[in-house]
Amino acid sequence: MSGQNATAPRWLNAAEMKAWRRYIIASRRLLEALDTDLEDHDLSMADYEILAQLSDAPERKMRMSELADIALLSRSRLSHRMKVMEKAGWVKREACPSDKRGYFAVMTAKGWKAIVAAAPDHVESVRTRFVDHLTKADQEALAQIFSRIEDSLRKEVSEN
Repeated sequence: MSGQNATAPRWLNAAEMKAWRRYIIASRRLLEALDTDLEDHDLSMADYEILAQLSDAPERKMRMSELADIALLSRSRLSHRMKVMEKAGWVKREACPSDKRGYFAVMTAKGWKAIVAAAPDHVESVRTRFVDHLTKADQEALAQIFSRIEDSLRKEVSEN
């Protein structure tokens, strides 16, 4: 790959830059605050998200590949998180009988207790740090905006 693009970069104008910077700063601070709010439960946001996905799955069990896709994590990153979470006793891996290379992520009873204990505090944190600052119209607009962005990102992931 050469150091020069065939076309000039499409630089951000002032309004685009303002929107981008506000998003980046607010989203990073929000995720840091939500992470901090979960510390009393010895969970990170990444742990919570994985446990939340598993808690909603049938039998609290999901194929690792499906969990990685839903969480938009690479398989190696999910594998690393799973090792940490297995050590904590929240999840276990089970071999998939129909696919010798595939594994299921399974929430343990300890994982269920962890998310049940953390959920009320996490929801309150999400509400006070995010939802309470939005009107109903803001919520709908953000859902539409981030749905488009997520769809685009998922397409990129599936193409690679």
